Amino acid sequence: MGKPIIGFLRLLGGSARDLAPIIIVIAFFQIIVLQQPFPDIGGVLVGLACVVFGLVLFVRGLEMGLFPIGETMAQAMAHKGSLPILLLFAFALGFGTTVAEPALIAVAGEAAKIAGEAGAIADTPNAKGSYAFWLRIVVALSVGAALVLGVFRILVGWPIQYFIIGGYVLVIVITGFAPPEIVGIAYDSGGVTTSTITVPLVTALGVGLASTIKGRNPMLDGFGLIAFASLTPIIFVMIYGMLA
Repeated sequence: MGKPIIGFLRLLGGSARDLAPIIIVIAFFQIIVLQQPFPDIGGVLVGLACVVFGLVLFVRGLEMGLFPIGETMAQAMAHKGSLPILLLFAFALGFGTTVAEPALIAVAGEAAKIAGEAGAIADTPNAKGSYAFWLRIVVALSVGAALVLGVFRILVGWPIQYFIIGGYVLVIVITGFAPPEIVGIAYDSGGVTTSTITVPLVTALGVGLASTIKGRNPMLDGFGLIAFASLTPIIFVMIYGMLA
């Protein structure tokens, strides 16, 4: 029992150390710059404790669960030797994790609320719900497509930089034609897709696949899928805005 407790205390200390800079910044501006006490110091301290414990559990959960299962599934799919099944798995993984992404759900809901208030859509619960739903679906489809392209790149061995440079050139071009009110949402959609659920599984997919295929280096070829997952939603959402 001693070793697990010591290990847990070390994780707690590490999490507290990681959070220390932002805590110091908030305390400095609240006390020194604003010269005001914290409105509810008890609640703040309890909240910080919950964040530290939650971060420990989250990181430990990634190490024990999501990373291993992601790598194992990627390796098993690669061993099957069926390219369609592997690409279908990549698409389903990208689509499923993105639809369940809490950050995307929050941003889509806020975008629908603002769109309703601005008159871009009807300011009714049904219209806003439909707007948020289809925005999430478009982003999820884009991440699924991104993983298909990224996995195919790993299999073939193409350099990643050409895809990223070409993708952002395409983003710049489409930005000139997309409705102004959708551009900001599209750019934010690229960031919120790479969050709590998506990043661990997508990273594990790339590393597991690259470590299985002969001639591929997990360090060189295993990473980069997150860049695809951040880029394609920008393109898809702007095209969706142009069509819809």
